[in-house]
Amino acid sequence: MDIKEYQAWIGEFYKKRDWYQYEPFIRSNFLTEEVGEVCRAIRTIEIGRDRPDEEESEHSQAIENLTEELGDVLDNLFIIADKYNISLQEIMANHKQKLEQRYDN
Repeated sequence: MDIKEYQAWIGEFYKKRDWYQYEPFIRSNFLTEEVGEVCRAIRTIEIGRDRPDEEESEHSQAIENLTEELGDVLDNLFIIADKYNISLQEIMANHKQKLEQRYDN
């Protein structure tokens, strides 16, 4: 599945589950929550949690958790872009152009 197909699929999935109706302002808060979960997953991998009330996870489990959390972040980005009718392909192309103009001498 390419990025365009996934953006369409995730939009439909969220609509079927009644998750799409949240406005971008609220969705951006969901995104922030998910980014926090990514940070927590990276912390677990890099320095550990050091919590006696939590079991230490295997490295493969920690990577699996990070992968899941990155997916949640990605989905929220896709939905926000979809709300404004912006394709991820357009975002990537525009951002690439910006970086090339800024950093290619």
